[in-house]
Amino acid sequence: MTCTGAQNVFALAVDGTFDDAQSVLKEILGDRIFRTRHRLSAVNSINLARVLAQCVYYLHAWLRLPADDRGNVEFIVPTGNFGNVLAGWLLQQMGVPIRGFRVATNQNDILYRLFTTGEYRVGEVHPSLAPSMDIQVASNFERFLYYSVGRDSARVREAMKAIKATGNYKFENFDRATFSASRCTDGEIAEIIARVHHDHGYVVDPHTACAFKEHNPERVNVVLATASPAKFPDTIRAAIGIEPTDPSLERLKTRPVVKHLLEATPAAIREFIEQHAVK
Repeated sequence: MTCTGAQNVFALAVDGTFDDAQSVLKEILGDRIFRTRHRLSAVNSINLARVLAQCVYYLHAWLRLPADDRGNVEFIVPTGNFGNVLAGWLLQQMGVPIRGFRVATNQNDILYRLFTTGEYRVGEVHPSLAPSMDIQVASNFERFLYYSVGRDSARVREAMKAIKATGNYKFENFDRATFSASRCTDGEIAEIIARVHHDHGYVVDPHTACAFKEHNPERVNVVLATASPAKFPDTIRAAIGIEPTDPSLERLKTRPVVKHLLEATPAAIREFIEQHAVK
């Protein structure tokens, strides 16, 4: 995104965490007048269209399984923002008989704690080897919660208001039958990368490594790989002594990086858009 060379593409780097960036973005997208004037949209999982598109590869993977195994499959999904695994769950709700999902988290384990204790408690984000999972406010959880409480919007507002005000919420009778969870520390990520490479000759990125932490031997396990290991050369090199490469990434390395550092505030982002948007 920072190496397009295009004059009409602006990569904004906010001074803060993923949660800071997402909070600002959701506030701006919630401003209907501003959003309409500048024709703003999102292509990450804030946009439900992204989540629905992700349902497709779950179905594709499920259809590739032997017919006798399809009723006993568990998808193991590295996730921080809950969008990818929500797509699988939505497909299950559409009628595909997926047995369950394992939410694989890194050391920023709010989803692991949720599905093992029923409590959603926001903590401090600690940078990790799996940075796309360095999240404490999983925006797509709100969508899952809506269905989990019988599509009761008032209860969803109550829960989200409490989470925003106090950072935690205890769910009574929270149904965790479909979901299990695991967490992985940075040390374990390096060990898993080495083990998977030794056992299978396959190089996993740090996020996918989290999905190899645990599995249910009584189910057919399908791991969702999430990124190219070439995006994390330092981690891969330290774990197995291999320099991971990818042709598209190698071409990008020859291009200049152009990004704009801004404060993680709605005002700063709005001002930048106002100054650079096509009138």
